[in-house]
Amino acid sequence: MMEDAITGEAVHAAVTGQSRKGIFLEYKGEELLLPAEEVNKPAGDTAEVFIYEDKQGKLTATMNIPTVTKSTYDWVYVVGGIDAGVFVDIGLPKDILVSKDDLPDAKELWPQKGDRLFVTLAHDRMKRLKAMPITEDMIEEERDRAQNEYRGSEVRGNVYGHKDAGTCIITEEGVRGFIHESEASFIPRLGQSVEGRVIAVKEDGTINVSLRDERVVAQGKDADMILEVLHKRGGQMPFTDKSTPEEIQSAFGLSKASFKRALGKLMKEKIINQEPGRTYLIDKEEQ
Repeated sequence: MMEDAITGEAVHAAVTGQSRKGIFLEYKGEELLLPAEEVNKPAGDTAEVFIYEDKQGKLTATMNIPTVTKSTYDWVYVVGGIDAGVFVDIGLPKDILVSKDDLPDAKELWPQKGDRLFVTLAHDRMKRLKAMPITEDMIEEERDRAQNEYRGSEVRGNVYGHKDAGTCIITEEGVRGFIHESEASFIPRLGQSVEGRVIAVKEDGTINVSLRDERVVAQGKDADMILEVLHKRGGQMPFTDKSTPEEIQSAFGLSKASFKRALGKLMKEKIINQEPGRTYLIDKEEQ
């Protein structure tokens, strides 16, 4: 293996010959072939090419320069995985590995086929090309700033990292977002596309995002209020899902639909029960 890896960048290589197989090039003392099928324009004394190792490990070149290089980042699709990591398609005949060393410790958080990663290229210890997910430093340098008008809006983004308390995403608009663990019912995978609601815009232009359905959140709050009323009334109340909208509005300040959803949640969780004319706590009368 060469002392200094020359793969992973667009370079101008000297043209040394040509045959039906393609164009022969020389770059930093290395001879390589630009296959005929990779030639997309005439070459003069030099040709601008991207150098990589083919599936057999041989140096080769292409004029179809990918948007991901050692000095650039871009979004790419995950196309598969092995124990050593996951492969991404950067537009070459060969897919590039994202090493397990650059993936979450928990394998269930690894990207799956069809997920998108924001990556750059680097070399592993053997000086082979690998793809690396974006770092927090690069995010800070490149991200856009959210305006206050973002609050309450729906956003879509891809996960680029995990922290102890939650998940980090980049939105389609290029804004950094954070999903606290309390604002999601699951831990999204690295690279997974998620949709959520902006619940806060921070002074630094980052956003906090919730993946929880507003109706589900409201349902939980309404259920807590009903439980509070039940406890204050000794474990029962003269309201049921048959009560009139006016009675429910007067007693709870809720619509009948919201009241019924909250009752349904509590009954499904076997916290309350109903009979004609009253609702009561199960643990007081049946346990």
